[in-house]
Amino acid sequence: MTSNDTIVSDIPDVDIPEGFVRHARSSPLTAPWEPLYAKMTDDAVVLGLRIREAHTNSRGLAHGGLITALADNAMGYSCGLKLGGGARLLTASLAIDFIGSARIGQWLQIEPDVIKVGATLCVVQCFVTADGVRCARANGTFSVAKAKP
Repeated sequence: MTSNDTIVSDIPDVDIPEGFVRHARSSPLTAPWEPLYAKMTDDAVVLGLRIREAHTNSRGLAHGGLITALADNAMGYSCGLKLGGGARLLTASLAIDFIGSARIGQWLQIEPDVIKVGATLCVVQCFVTADGVRCARANGTFSVAKAKP
């Protein structure tokens, strides 16, 4: 167990929207942001988290880097879902527009929409909301890499 595991276990799953469960796929980048939540649909992997101080910039707003990284993750996971799982995806292009802010205590939700899935590229967009109000939009192109033998 890492120190991050201890921190995560001390945070109760309260006030989490219906359908969301603890996100099972962690990475070294996202580990400090735990707990992260995910909701699977037929078309996407929606990510969410309750914004805490550790997620903010010096102004107390959700940091743009956090939002960008989570949008990248959610879009990539969603492309993988549409490809049937097992695909390795690499971010080829990523753009984001910040159109509002997100504050401590708000529910940040990243909801992808896969536009096109191909043999070599996957194109996806998403909206990011804070308590249901749009605060960012992103789009990405992912390169589909061959699975490891």
